Amino acid sequence: MSKKWYNLFVSVNPSPEEQGNPDDPAAEPAPANAAQAIADIAASTAVISPSQFASTPANTTSFNEIYEAAEIHPPAHGFTIMKVGEMLRSEHIRSLPKEVKRSSVLVALEASGAPLEDVIQDAVKRDRALDTFERVQEKALAELEARKLQENQQIQTEMDRVTAEYRARIQANNEAIAKEKDRFFTWRTKKQEEEQKISDAVSYFVTVNPITTGGTAAPPAPSNNSVK
Repeated sequence: MSKKWYNLFVSVNPSPEEQGNPDDPAAEPAPANAAQAIADIAASTAVISPSQFASTPANTTSFNEIYEAAEIHPPAHGFTIMKVGEMLRSEHIRSLPKEVKRSSVLVALEASGAPLEDVIQDAVKRDRALDTFERVQEKALAELEARKLQENQQIQTEMDRVTAEYRARIQANNEAIAKEKDRFFTWRTKKQEEEQKISDAVSYFVTVNPITTGGTAAPPAPSNNSVK
């Protein structure tokens, strides 16, 4: 266990009273240290299965809904790790030294008949529920990402196909324009040659040649000087 919250309640080095009398055969051996005691409680706490979050809480930011989905219920005496946390933050003891706060909570637990182990077990359950729900969400996120990336790839493939099709159509249009321009300019060159022949023949009989040999029509010649 790497959690640090157990240090609020259990001393790492047990006192002689907590260790018991080693010469008393009826005395139960004390845990080697507080960490081992916590490990024992954690080992006896049921594992939270991901299947308990098959139906994702409507509000994933509501930890109470996560705890409810994990079927974590307050013990009969009502002391949960959340309640103990509220007690530690209470204006009555929050400014007191750590040991005094610890002792105050232990006294309240003893007076209410609430075993410290129940509180720690409640903390372990909630921690496991949060860790399990995190893994459930992480898996769901990975699956969503995989689906969306595959969908994006399909969209990209379709975009590439459509883009290639439209580029081919644009290319065909450009080629059609180029072909028609080539045909037109070739015809215009021959047309100008034809006009030049006509103009040359007419030039023998008029003072102002009405034949155009370029791209624009020449202005009409005066009627009295149109013929020699």
